[in-house]
Amino acid sequence: MTFTCLIAGQPIIACAAFAAGLLLLTSGPGHAADQFPFDQELVLDAAPMRPAKRVPIVTVAPDGKASIDLWCKSVGGKVEFADMAIKIETDPLPEALPDMMSDGQCTPQRLQADQDLLAALAQVTSWRMQDGALVLVGAKPLKFRPASN
Repeated sequence: MTFTCLIAGQPIIACAAFAAGLLLLTSGPGHAADQFPFDQELVLDAAPMRPAKRVPIVTVAPDGKASIDLWCKSVGGKVEFADMAIKIETDPLPEALPDMMSDGQCTPQRLQADQDLLAALAQVTSWRMQDGALVLVGAKPLKFRPASN
């Protein structure tokens, strides 16, 4: 139909503007680029704390249940959404150290980093996707990238 429109003498500019408008509508804000990455392992964009290679990972299910692997320990949580607003509530840190940890992995520095990350997650108020990464916005912005494995 557009081809016929162009042959019939319709201005090319009008048809091009219509096509550009459709392109903007299908790729603008609120579409796939801004969908929360549910059911993906999201790795904190940070260097590992030696001697271990472990880096925090967050996974959020569509129902809001979260699994959070911290620097040393792991906790569950609940995530609530309202458009781009987000609220994260985590379970308390377990007292016991994880069973499957290598020697020296849960240093006092890593245990403190667990507490600091949980505090930062509790202060998150919104989220956005930026260059393929999830950015959690709060007192301390946190960037998580999809796992590459």
